[in-house]
Amino acid sequence: MLKHIEEIRFQPINRGYNSVFRPNRLSLGLVVPIETYAKSPVPTMARHLERIQLAEELGFSAVWLRDVPFNVPSFGDAGQIYDPFVYLGLLAGQTERIALGVASIILPLRHPAHVAKAAATADVLSGGRLILGVASGDRPEEYPALNLPFADRGTRFRESFDYIRRIGEDTPSCENRYGSPNGGMDMLPKPVSGKLPLLITGGSQQTPEWIAQNGDGWMMYPRHTDLQAKIICDWQARVKAAGRSTKPVMQPLYLDLTDNPETPPQPIHLGFRLGTRHLRAHLKLLEEIGVNHVALNLRFNQAAMETTLKRLADAILPDFAD
Repeated sequence: MLKHIEEIRFQPINRGYNSVFRPNRLSLGLVVPIETYAKSPVPTMARHLERIQLAEELGFSAVWLRDVPFNVPSFGDAGQIYDPFVYLGLLAGQTERIALGVASIILPLRHPAHVAKAAATADVLSGGRLILGVASGDRPEEYPALNLPFADRGTRFRESFDYIRRIGEDTPSCENRYGSPNGGMDMLPKPVSGKLPLLITGGSQQTPEWIAQNGDGWMMYPRHTDLQAKIICDWQARVKAAGRSTKPVMQPLYLDLTDNPETPPQPIHLGFRLGTRHLRAHLKLLEEIGVNHVALNLRFNQAAMETTLKRLADAILPDFAD
């Protein structure tokens, strides 16, 4: 397990990143769409804005969108349907405090200039609340539709990542496969803090050392807590070896929250069906091993959604608030 060190600090980036990621503490967010759609890959998106606004009112720290350009049958989940950047623009104008995250933009499927422009725009419109997860992509069916090769997505991810970092500078000058902006012009707007928070998802076809060196945090997948603890310790050791300050870790968790707070955990896809007492204990364990944020996915939740959100707010959120 990670030792709790009082003087540890994450490097501040923007309003959203700073509020979601706190050393030695865990915060809770929600994966959009906030609805049950266990029997279909496509959600209804009913009351989607109302539920995001309710999540903000109840005190959840973030909502997370996904980048799913095509409804791929083998993947089985169309996400929130809407393009994440267009959706971010709507949410920026309809919310005030909650962090707006994307988990994650598939960099090899987009030109990085468009990603950088759209992300900076969403960050400015939201007052610095954007957290941008990035990934190399794991759905090979999408690549032929865009006339792109699947095999070299790792190289293109890395070059896209570098382009986004460089293009945020004043009158940037760089050169890679995506273009050569060589000074004399600028990309506007600039992110609120001058930098986009970029969290790397999984391995993204990169070495662990590259991820530790370059990401502003790491989006992991759910695992048994003993294994998760070891992986987090290894990650923070690599971050330290790279000469970087400690960086945050987050993961998703699928949840089916029952009416009975004493319901013991029963495994479901990447998560549990359980009551609030056992959920609190599991989240406290994740906090203890160094997870800084959990994005709850309620796709398989059987209870009424508003009831579940309020139950989480009453029984769970106070244990993870400032």
